[in-house]
Amino acid sequence: MRTILIPTDFSENALHAIRYALNLFKCERANFYFLHAYADEVFGTYKLNTKEQIEVNKKKIKEQIEKKLAKLIVDITEVPPNPKHSYKGIAVFDALVDAVNEQVNEINIDLVIMGTKGKSNDKKIIFGSHTVQLFKYVKCPVLAVPYDAEFQQPKKILFPTNYMLPYKRRELKLLNCLSGAYKSEIYCLYISDFEDLSARQIDNQRFLREGLPNSYLFFEQTAEKNRTQTIQEYIKENNIDFLVMVNSRHSFLEDLLYRSTVDEIGLTTKTPFLVLQNLHR
Repeated sequence: MRTILIPTDFSENALHAIRYALNLFKCERANFYFLHAYADEVFGTYKLNTKEQIEVNKKKIKEQIEKKLAKLIVDITEVPPNPKHSYKGIAVFDALVDAVNEQVNEINIDLVIMGTKGKSNDKKIIFGSHTVQLFKYVKCPVLAVPYDAEFQQPKKILFPTNYMLPYKRRELKLLNCLSGAYKSEIYCLYISDFEDLSARQIDNQRFLREGLPNSYLFFEQTAEKNRTQTIQEYIKENNIDFLVMVNSRHSFLEDLLYRSTVDEIGLTTKTPFLVLQNLHR
């Protein structure tokens, strides 16, 4: 039984992500949790409300959100119903990232699925700030679905990797089940000018093979250059349906000085983007 959490702000982008998720797991038993974190709505723009006003706002907004979640579930179950799926709405007085992390731990979530832009719908930005924050700080795989990405079976999956990061078994199990269900081909792309792998890289590559037994794996290499550009070109030239990368925890200084490849891809790609974590849960 798969447990899937989908944050929603009730926008068209969020609804698109929900439809994508229902299609992706339509043949699998799954529990879907629709989450709305409403702390920002309670405090308002200036956050100068009194304690009494805050309590009144909390109660009022929670009631409104719960009604919206109930309507969302009714709308989803009507067209068409799927007996393999169950649904529950969750309204939480918290910031989005904190709310998601709390539910990930409490419900033991397997996957978070997120629409990319939310209400702003700025066409210059593919993935909004909330999505990138989930990539970086949520201790769970996150699948971001661009609004322009119509559902199609993930037959061809690109997995750029340098074989240096340790993979988590639970994370690979999710990818293995997904690729096995769709008989997907996974292209492990090593971007480097050095052909020989170190002992550590060989061990991680072997672990990757063992962790994805139901997948058709292909190991490829390309010369080192701009990694973001290389990945985007590969997606376009090879008709990739699905992009997978592993996020790593950087130091605060590195976050200030550099933008990780995961963040760059997250801000530009129009392909559904699954970010695996190498964090302990």
